[in-house]
Order: sequence, then C-alpha cells, then structure tokens
Amino acid sequence: MSRIGRKPIELPSGVMVAISPGRVQVNGPLGELSQVVPARMQVEKSGEEIVVTRPTERGQDRALHGLTRTLIANMVEGVTKGFEKQLEIQGVGYRAQLKGTDIELAVGYSHPVVVKPRQGITFDVPTPTQIVVKGIDKQMVGQTAAEIRRVRPPEPYKGKGIRYVNEQVRRKVGKRA
Repeated sequence: MSRIGRKPIELPSGVMVAISPGRVQVNGPLGELSQVVPARMQVEKSGEEIVVTRPTERGQDRALHGLTRTLIANMVEGVTKGFEKQLEIQGVGYRAQLKGTDIELAVGYSHPVVVKPRQGITFDVPTPTQIVVKGIDKQMVGQTAAEIRRVRPPEPYKGKGIRYVNEQVRRKVGKRA
C-alpha cells in the first residue's frame, strides 16, 4: 500500500466522518454529504485525519487515488466553509433578480428566463448584474452556475452575456467598411 505524493486530509473540529465499504459520509456544521468511492481505494480514519491509500502504482490506481482524495477533501471543505461561484451579466438592459428562491433573468429574449435552484443550492443577487451561487456540494454549485451561464453565454463580438467573474472572453474583430 502506498500513498506517495498525497497528504492526509485534516479534519476540522465539528466534522464527523463515517466510512463504510465503497462509501464515505461527512457531517459538518453546514450539512451532510455522501460519496461513493472506488472499492480498490482504502479510506481510513486515523485520529483527526483521513488517509486514502492505493493498492498498486499502476496509472489507473494512481488516478483513482488522487480523485478519491480530492472528492473527500472537497466534501470536508463543503460542510465546513461551503462553496460559491460568482457570475456577472454584461449587456445593456440585461439583469437578474430574485423571485423567492428562483432567479429571473432578463437577457435579451422576448420573455424572462426563470432558473430554479437545485436542492442544497441558494442564489444571491447583490446587484442586478451579479449572481452568486452557493452550496456545500462543489459539483452541484459548478453545474448550477454552468446552467445559468448557458442561458446566454458571452458572445465574441460585443462580449454581451453571462460570464464567470474574471473569465476572459476572446473578442473577435467585426466587419470593416
């Protein structure tokens, strides 16, 4: 058994971990997450840290080892701090507003587009041109943010649309007279 190049996952106070064959469950102050892990990887709790070990040095085992360790580390971080993705809207007349728990987007279509949050996800709209997606599951936060961005992705000529904060959009030169 080897764990070369991988450090153990530190458990903050208030986080409980339940390890069963093929599954890891993490409870913390913000909620509870569960993840199926590959049966080849051994997940053990020793004191206040979690150690993931791989059976061999084969490429597939090394890849699964890194994936499993990262998934568990993201669950621990999610139940303690949570995750968030920030989006910004650019374009004249483009805006977002909260309608209860849903977001209503006015992004140049003939009708407003309503996006409903998944379970465990919350939206925040600090200004009409900013959207913050929050939750404890990193994968779900990223997927929800991607679905909001897909409503009106940034176009390359004027840059109008919904983009991630600090996303670089490649601009194209338009027609020349």
